[in-house]
Amino acid sequence: MTTINTRELGRTGLVVTKICVGTSPLASMPTLYGYEVGAERAEATIEAVLACGLNFIDTSNNYGDGRAELRIGHVLRKHAGLPDGLVVATKVDADASTGDFSGDRVRRSVEESLSRLGLDNVQLMYLHDPEMYMTFAEAMAARGPIDALIQLRDAGVVQHLGVAAGDVALMRQLISTDVFEVALNHNRYTLVDRGAEPLIEDAVARGVAFVNAAPYGGGILSNGSGARTTYGYRPAAELLLDQIRKMHGACQRHGIPLAAAALQFSLRDSRIASTVVGMSSPDRVAETLTLASLEVPDTLWDELAALAPPPHTWL
Repeated sequence: MTTINTRELGRTGLVVTKICVGTSPLASMPTLYGYEVGAERAEATIEAVLACGLNFIDTSNNYGDGRAELRIGHVLRKHAGLPDGLVVATKVDADASTGDFSGDRVRRSVEESLSRLGLDNVQLMYLHDPEMYMTFAEAMAARGPIDALIQLRDAGVVQHLGVAAGDVALMRQLISTDVFEVALNHNRYTLVDRGAEPLIEDAVARGVAFVNAAPYGGGILSNGSGARTTYGYRPAAELLLDQIRKMHGACQRHGIPLAAAALQFSLRDSRIASTVVGMSSPDRVAETLTLASLEVPDTLWDELAALAPPPHTWL
């Protein structure tokens, strides 16, 4: 049985729960998720997180034009600041209108996040989705985004630096610089995709914490019933869909929700410091803890391993 204990976040000195609360759904982005989340429900979700013992919250400057950070910040102010032991990570983002991701934009992004969250500094700040805006050389250039992050870290405005992205090759280049202490990758280490394996191995070798986001592949591994036809918000290959349906059937025969297996696939890997799970309501917080605590038999893990799709279906 998987328990919700804690792990060290690489060499940062931070200790975090194995489940990290993803807050992009709390920003209310119906075009992405298909539903709205009001401020009251979002804040109730954060309160439920604080009450249940999860101590790691992940957000970003651009989630809902800053709504996620604003809603988290409103709750933190009610608690007179950051509760003891809570780790809040956010991300610097390019300007949503212009695509500017210069060093100056990074500084503005950090200022915006601190203002919304009501904090003087942030424990962990990620460079978010650099592959959408720049090459490795551009990211590392003088007066560029990474240069700005290093200066902000040295000034004590941010405590630790991470990179959060999907592009495995670029992330491997970035963590090779030894600038980053945490690597967050999404949708590429799940029951049906192992694309992040080289990045995980690099991170372990370098003492960089690996944080695994989106264990449900954008929702399709929440049930596997065929209601969704996308994986990682992209159309999924028919072979991938077929294998997910077979995994769902295997889980049903064992009386285990596919969502429990998808979540625990990540939680049970000792190389993964924490797994980011999107939370959209207090009920979702409780459901996630239940899924994490169910006993998954070894025979089911063997069946699921045999059903893993081949690499050409991965993102």
